[in-house]
Amino acid sequence: MQRTRPTQWPRSVLAVGAPASLSTALAYLIYFRLLASAGATNLSLVTFLIPVSAVGLGVVLLGETVLPRHLGGLALIAAGLAAMDGRIMRWFGGMQRAR
Repeated sequence: MQRTRPTQWPRSVLAVGAPASLSTALAYLIYFRLLASAGATNLSLVTFLIPVSAVGLGVVLLGETVLPRHLGGLALIAAGLAAMDGRIMRWFGGMQRAR
């Protein structure tokens, strides 16, 4: 394995560090703009989508199989998202008022 010269490491660090710091700064700007417009509760709902995307990427990229327990977990996540968002309560509240 060939070793890099000592003069090449600053360029390597900058080649990795500059895009990483710029994309992180952009992500923070987007995050705080969404926080101001959507609110903390709605913004935190996105964290529940991490397991959903992990299962999807595992199926697509790694060829994993989806078992019934995965579908059950995804259904629980969807129900939790809907309950925290308040849409179910508004729907049931609207149904009771209509009667």
